[in-house]
Amino acid sequence: MRGRGAMSGIRGRGFGGRVRRLLRHEGRWLASLVWWVARRRVGVPVGARALPYAGAQAAMLYGLAFVFVVETVGVSVLLRDTPWLHAVMLVVDVYTVLMVLGSQAAAVTRPHVVGADGVVLRDGARMTVRIPLERIASVRYDLRFGRSAREAGAKDGGARDDGTLELAVGGQTSVTLELAEPVVAVRLLGRRETVRTVRFHADDARGAVRAVREAMEAVSVVGGVGGAEAVTGVAGADGAAAPVTPATPVTPA
Repeated sequence: MRGRGAMSGIRGRGFGGRVRRLLRHEGRWLASLVWWVARRRVGVPVGARALPYAGAQAAMLYGLAFVFVVETVGVSVLLRDTPWLHAVMLVVDVYTVLMVLGSQAAAVTRPHVVGADGVVLRDGARMTVRIPLERIASVRYDLRFGRSAREAGAKDGGARDDGTLELAVGGQTSVTLELAEPVVAVRLLGRRETVRTVRFHADDARGAVRAVREAMEAVSVVGGVGGAEAVTGVAGADGAAAPVTPATPVTPA
């Protein structure tokens, strides 16, 4: 009995966690509508570069929103003699239109970001993956269409069992990151995946590749300067490098 009770508690917490994640997701895309109208972006610090990706899906989502608006008008006419059902369907239809627009708003206001701390990749309001620059082994322009990208876009977060994460937009990815060390990606419902290769889309894919490479080079230069200072010492007041005095070994008593 105790074992069954414990198992039920675990399942309950798991279900409750998923519900909370879904509610937070709803809150994020609803808030994105406000940021979209205000023409503001989320999580793009000063000095960082934003990499938009919403352009590839804009036409499709705007088309869906238009179709749903037409459907709302048609259903309202058909149900005008049934007020209670008309009210219910009106709420459902308006929510559907907002959800479609919220998906686009989340993509617009939550772009990918390249900064000094690393690369932040997003899938609208559904998923965020943070990759430190030192973990990126290579980045390249890699345009992919077809089954792989479409399936990744349809899955919960786009993670696959082979260690590849695909953040497809409009059925395509255009940039591939190969990681020297894996990162953990958390799906919408909380499942964790170990990722070694990341494929994502950017409206300016070649510009995104350049931005990531420049950030990687900047980190390498800083690391090289730091290493050189550790070897040559700190410059004195006259500009000459002060000699480095070796540390005196400590002899155990």
